[in-house]
Amino acid sequence: MKIKSLAVNGIIAALYIVVTFLIQPLSFSNIQFRLSEMFNHLIVFNKKYFFGIILGVFLANLFLSPNPGLDLIFGFGQSVLALLITMFSSRYIKGIWARMAINTVVFTFTMFLIAWELNIAAGFPFFATWLAVAFGEFVVLTVGAPLMYAIHKRINFEKLID
Repeated sequence: MKIKSLAVNGIIAALYIVVTFLIQPLSFSNIQFRLSEMFNHLIVFNKKYFFGIILGVFLANLFLSPNPGLDLIFGFGQSVLALLITMFSSRYIKGIWARMAINTVVFTFTMFLIAWELNIAAGFPFFATWLAVAFGEFVVLTVGAPLMYAIHKRINFEKLID
């Protein structure tokens, strides 16, 4: 991996952690609006953002989560799974907006892993928790898509990383 790619991924990870920290009470509960999740849309521009995103998720869950052990398994696992599904599906879906829509659906659906974690950790009812965390993820990714696209128009995420 080139130095520029390492640096950009490091910046993405740092941004993910900072944004998660700034809204920490909303990042780790059965009602979640983790604004840093909008960085998940970077994967539709270039698959090399995978490392920065998962590093950010890993470190945020390790240092900010009230249940770091479970969050490192379920939260990190959910992100890796959803990103890999989006990367695979992007081979067949060419438009940026279509990819962001698929990414939103994939991340929203896979929030069942977070609901399962919260069921184990806090005894929250699985189905209601899945609906709640999926709703939060859907809102963040839906609102984040136009924002990420607007930033992309200014700095071109596809070419920012080698």
